Amino acid sequence: MKKYFTSESVTEGHPDKICDKIADKILDTALETDKNSKMAVEATIKDDLILIYGEAKTNAKIDYKQIAKDVIKDIGYEEEFEIITKISNQSQEINNAVEGEETKAGDQGIMFGYATNETEELMPLAIILANKLAKQLTYVRKNDKNSPLKPDGKTQVTLEYENNKVKRIDTIIVSSQHIKDITQENLKKYIIENVINKVIPNNLIDDETKILINTSGSFVIGGPFGDSGTTGRKIIVDTYGGAARIGGGCLSSKDPSKVDRSAAYYARYVAKNIVAHQLAERCEIQVSYAIGKAEPISILIDTFNTEKVSLDKIYDFVNSKFSFSVPNIIKELDLLNVKYYDVAAYGHFGRNELNLPWEKIVA
Repeated sequence: MKKYFTSESVTEGHPDKICDKIADKILDTALETDKNSKMAVEATIKDDLILIYGEAKTNAKIDYKQIAKDVIKDIGYEEEFEIITKISNQSQEINNAVEGEETKAGDQGIMFGYATNETEELMPLAIILANKLAKQLTYVRKNDKNSPLKPDGKTQVTLEYENNKVKRIDTIIVSSQHIKDITQENLKKYIIENVINKVIPNNLIDDETKILINTSGSFVIGGPFGDSGTTGRKIIVDTYGGAARIGGGCLSSKDPSKVDRSAAYYARYVAKNIVAHQLAERCEIQVSYAIGKAEPISILIDTFNTEKVSLDKIYDFVNSKFSFSVPNIIKELDLLNVKYYDVAAYGHFGRNELNLPWEKIVA
């Protein structure tokens, strides 16, 4: 039986990703100076206006406006932006619930982690390819002095499955902001040669694969001047491309006491290890927390009938190797020393080039 599955990604110049990167650069700056920082500072962008807002409890001296300007420049926008900040102290009620002899969950909620043996990254193939295409758009834009590409862009990959195995790529869609003085024909040729052919394995493309470039036509006006952006609106891109469920909160902007982020990383870590140890072909883990509690409320492991051993043995493996308590997650994954800016675009998972702690395999 044939079926089709699609995942999308965006470049770091997409308005939502601009905001994710600003938020995570602020978090990195706080943690560099004060490891006890409690941060939930986000951003919204439209045209030449950036609003930075949220809650913070930190001893770090943070120049929010300069960070935003530096991020915008690093991404590749040359326009001048007006920046407004509205930052308040973290609620004392929340702070009292979180801090103490051990760190406790900074919020209630549910988180999911997922892994599959579909790729060497143990990630779904569609999101891996979509993220690689988006990253390649940025790479050639920044490294080819004659590149016609501008910062904003989106990618999309549709896979054809047969008997639950990837057979081929059915469709590739790339939309990229570009300079004014280029024809759509030349733009398509440039993207196919410098982006698609550099990323997509030849054995997955055939004569019937559809390659669609800038289907709306001209895409000169982009970024915040073509759309608005807000931190946390690309959580499907950040995680598993729709191949697995996601929790109720985003990842970017939040310090590790916020389990929306830390427990999502740990759930991926445990699910990946279950698949890496060949206990199952696919694995999804749900974990839940209550604010002010260090230990999880519930843990559910689903292997979609792909387990190679009994579920009891999988639970035994997890219980013997891992602890979902908030202080252990932060310590085991060294989350106070991660550079979150690095994962604010092109996915938080399956990034083998970054050697992320939640991607490692335990003995």
